[in-house]
Amino acid sequence: MHSTCSIEDVRSILEHQLQLLWERPEQAHVIAPLMLWGPPGVGKSTVVREVCKAKGIGFVDVRLAQREPIDLRGLPVPNKEGTGVDWLVSSEWPRERESRGVILFDELTAADRTLQVAAYELILDRRLGTLYEVPPGWLLMGAGNRAGDRAVAGTMSSALANRFCHLEVEPSLEDWMVWARARGVHPHVLGLLQFTPSLFLQLENVELQRGWPSPRSWERVGIVLDSEQRLGERGLRRMVEGLVGPGAAHALFAFRDAAKELPDVAAILDGDARLDVPRRADLKCALCAAVAFHIWRVTRRAHALQRLFEILDALEDDFATLLLHDVMRGRSENEVRSVLTHPGYQRLQARLGAKLRGKLTRDADAVLKSVLEGLLP
Repeated sequence: MHSTCSIEDVRSILEHQLQLLWERPEQAHVIAPLMLWGPPGVGKSTVVREVCKAKGIGFVDVRLAQREPIDLRGLPVPNKEGTGVDWLVSSEWPRERESRGVILFDELTAADRTLQVAAYELILDRRLGTLYEVPPGWLLMGAGNRAGDRAVAGTMSSALANRFCHLEVEPSLEDWMVWARARGVHPHVLGLLQFTPSLFLQLENVELQRGWPSPRSWERVGIVLDSEQRLGERGLRRMVEGLVGPGAAHALFAFRDAAKELPDVAAILDGDARLDVPRRADLKCALCAAVAFHIWRVTRRAHALQRLFEILDALEDDFATLLLHDVMRGRSENEVRSVLTHPGYQRLQARLGAKLRGKLTRDADAVLKSVLEGLLP
């Protein structure tokens, strides 16, 4: 049984391999390419694209299942002398010697054996004969589904498999929530998944030839919810069901209908409305998701922090700990510090004690952890 990696683990390992490659370009041929294994829709290719964008480097996404061997090897054309052929190599391969980036061979396990063989030379030797050589600043990667993921997946030859460093990717709901909040994914999606984590990724007892719950499909549901006024209720429900299936869609709309009982959370944080904390657990999840979503978006930041701690004081210990963690994780150092130095935090710390500190120090990201180290005794 292989150990698993979260998307954040993959991000860290990928950044390490890139730095190693750039520090030792003369050893590019022995620095291991990465192979990401995991179910569809969990963000394998997305994390690679995001790392490349953040670092300002190139990204070539090769969907092998949609290619022909000639796309990789090049096109043979008669030479001018008529005595043989020259090869025209694809223009998508990076040429500049000093350039940097990642070439990702996605859907590697869905490609037939002829395509895998065509990719061997690039992955194994970083070259196509004498025609082309991968610049030393480019990392090679693969990604694909496992046989147990009920997706299109074949076998990989031992020669190709032995070239890679293999990573089993399992999505983490907590990490995804941080990512989703930063991108403004609709709070009803976040609240539902916090209340029913089993809906985050479902591969069993669902019809995989239609829409089913995955991190990718939930992100798209959030986009649909943002445009619900244009769709109308019937169109909205059909689209959500088309993305995550009838069971998950029913759960989302039941949660959404319950969440409508809450007043405007943004107005509460801005000081324009008051709130009585609900008693029902699903409404508390909806409240926590909405507060974590809106608190860094309202205009009156100081007032919003004051209202945050009023809400935290009114919540039970477990919900208060969860909300405070969600408000800070993934935020900037100044934002984290503004929460931890607020007078309300000292009051909360006195009430929750080790439970609060244990949660924050155990699950903190790098920024939160660095601030905690300076402030917590």
